[in-house]
Amino acid sequence: MALMHDSGVRLVYSKDRRSRDPRDNPCLIIGQLNQLKSLSYENVANKFGQRVDQRTFYEGIDLCNRCSTVNLWLNYVKLAVLPPSISRHNSPCSPHFLPVLINRGLMHSGDEDIVIVCRKVDAFSLACAVARCYPLFNQKHKGAIGSRIVKIEFYLTDDRSTALTSEDIAVMDAAACGIRNASYIVDAPCNMMQTTHFVKEAKRIADLLDIKPIVIEGEDLNAKGFGGIYGVGKAATAPPALVILSHTPPKATKTFAWVGKGIVYDTGGLCIKTKTGMPGMKRDCGGAAAILGAFYAAVSQGFSQNLHALLCLAENAVGPNATRPDDIHTMYSGYTVEINNTDAEGRLVLSDGVYYALKNLKADVILDMATLTGAQAIATGQYHGALLTNQESWETAAVAAGRVSGDLVHPVPYAPELHFPEFNSAVADMLNSVLNRGNAQVSCAGLFIGKHIGWDYKGAWIHVDMAAPAYCGERATGYGVALLLTLFGYASHNPLLRSLSTRM
Repeated sequence: MALMHDSGVRLVYSKDRRSRDPRDNPCLIIGQLNQLKSLSYENVANKFGQRVDQRTFYEGIDLCNRCSTVNLWLNYVKLAVLPPSISRHNSPCSPHFLPVLINRGLMHSGDEDIVIVCRKVDAFSLACAVARCYPLFNQKHKGAIGSRIVKIEFYLTDDRSTALTSEDIAVMDAAACGIRNASYIVDAPCNMMQTTHFVKEAKRIADLLDIKPIVIEGEDLNAKGFGGIYGVGKAATAPPALVILSHTPPKATKTFAWVGKGIVYDTGGLCIKTKTGMPGMKRDCGGAAAILGAFYAAVSQGFSQNLHALLCLAENAVGPNATRPDDIHTMYSGYTVEINNTDAEGRLVLSDGVYYALKNLKADVILDMATLTGAQAIATGQYHGALLTNQESWETAAVAAGRVSGDLVHPVPYAPELHFPEFNSAVADMLNSVLNRGNAQVSCAGLFIGKHIGWDYKGAWIHVDMAAPAYCGERATGYGVALLLTLFGYASHNPLLRSLSTRM
């Protein structure tokens, strides 16, 4: 059983550079200027098939001082320049620019080669960036070009003793599969990715990992007290669901839980979105999609600790059974929530998920990931997810993991005593939406989830709001997969992930 859906494009990561004739396999050599300048002609001559001589190559390198792309031989051999590292809040290898250069630099009509020139510490981030260039979902009647292979090779500019290993290539391949599969789920519209379809995706990946999932859905959620997930999804034709995938190695000493928001479509509920605000809301399952992709990659590479993926799935639909403003739901935590905005639904499903992780799984570290607020794009922008956590050490580690992986995050204030009063209700334990939308709205939304774990929770709680980074233009990015693999890489059996991660 294959992990990914067939898009016609197969990505092959390789630690070897094989001889090619660019007439048959067009080639793009890409890297930052200082890295490209470290190349000698002999390093890459086997990609030229005698089509590019030594003089042309070095003249091309010189032109890279002034141009972002340089043609060495027609459109078949090109150099492309990534911007230099210019900011402490960006990834040093500038992976966000790589998709633009690939889309502009390759012909996308047959087998092609990409040679990435970089340091070993940047190879994983750039490998993940390549995966984002090749989405899987495509329903165009004549959109498919046919089966083709894009081979990604690396030239490392570290000392000569540094080389990629088979294990390094394996984790790049696993991460790329996770990213592309997450993107597929997010790109697919709700009529093709309902909650029932998402559950099938989770079961498919569970089968690949030889894991038996737990699925609680429909009226069973209501009977078992999951008032958040059930209340959001009860109006839809497809039932809401909580899916739990668990990896429990016998010698584990810690338990990690990743909880994802999986709203397969968000109409806003009875507080309905506008005709321009609703299109694109198929993407509201980006958190759950990323966690499913990261869980596959992490477990497939070997993971030493208990790891649970919790997918909180629902469609926030309009119908006779829809939750109304003023309704009060009792959450799995026992807290009561007065609904003052049915379009603030993601925090409701996640609150049930994180409390399940605490109560049922006894998790030491709980991370939730969600396309939670539009305010996130205002607070931290299109590239950085908003990070909220109760522990400064995890904040520091997550920011570092973001820079290393390319899935950037930036902290927002953690101050429950200042921000949680925004949820004060006269008739329930809390409202589900803030009273003052100008008071740290991103922090407030995250704190609503954290409240159900409790401010006195002794473990680490990490919240990632990735509403804006989850997509670029009309396509999903698979944001979150690389971040999770790197942040929790210290528990991986894979040496490359361990080397990139901060031990917690």
